[in-house]
Amino acid sequence: MPKTLLEYADWLAERKLLWPSAPSRETINATPSTKPVENIRAVTWSAYGTLLRIADGELLFQHPQTIRMEVAIDKTIHEFNMWNSMTRRPGKPSDSFLPKYRNALEDECLRSGNRKGDIPEVDSAHVWKKMLGLLNKKDYQYDESFYGELNAFSEKIAYFFHSSLQGVEALPHALSTLTILAGAGFRQAVLDNAQCFTLVQLTRALRAQGALADVRDLLPDSLNAMSYEWGIRKPSVSLYAQSILRFNQIGIEPNQVLHVGTRMQGDLAVAKSCGFRTVLYAGEKLSLQASLEELKNPAIRPDRLITDLIQLRDILQC
Repeated sequence: MPKTLLEYADWLAERKLLWPSAPSRETINATPSTKPVENIRAVTWSAYGTLLRIADGELLFQHPQTIRMEVAIDKTIHEFNMWNSMTRRPGKPSDSFLPKYRNALEDECLRSGNRKGDIPEVDSAHVWKKMLGLLNKKDYQYDESFYGELNAFSEKIAYFFHSSLQGVEALPHALSTLTILAGAGFRQAVLDNAQCFTLVQLTRALRAQGALADVRDLLPDSLNAMSYEWGIRKPSVSLYAQSILRFNQIGIEPNQVLHVGTRMQGDLAVAKSCGFRTVLYAGEKLSLQASLEELKNPAIRPDRLITDLIQLRDILQC
């Protein structure tokens, strides 16, 4: 039976491969505001930067440092034995493969997002499925009994490539905070620019903080609103609307949802305009995007500010 994406990630970990790591954490001198917020029934999370630290502060499809892209591409080519099915040119495998990857990325971006005002999102698995289509013209084969059918295989390649490109780790108290909130009866979900492998990355990172089978036990698929599923990314209002719809189906209104993130203009300001209550997580410099002017602006400033995720216990009185 083919491995699930999480099983595949666990199998990779057993091989002790070398992956990039997230840079050292730099804290911020900020004063938390943790006065209780009443009538909250659910919490939504911007996964990257809030629960999951990631190198460069956000998930990237193309890194500005060419060498980082070349290394990740070359590792992916080698891992999945793609070289024999590629059009050979002088130079490194990435010299031939990287332009094709960028073209596939651009095609996927053009395919995504069809509402006026929406920002298109890329599905990394679709990009790699396009790349496999090019290889299949040269009789590329893989172990379907291990990797699964084409869509499942593409997801595993996407996971491997992004793991080779950017390091991740869970932020302090992420697992304990998720667990405490769930135990207190709060519904939780991801509302973020995320990919098919994001919850797998999060699961594996959280396991470094304690026992966890699958983060979906805390962040169920039925409530998550992740950009790759809809072809739109933040700050598109349509993505927040999808989250609102999912919570409405279980009787929860936007003003009963507390959204936690690290970016003001690209996230929290939009969430607030959609009726969410908001919390700015200012726990480190890497992903924080908030100015003093924004924090003073009554139209967009967050309802609360935290410097440690566990401070949500005070805000939610649990």
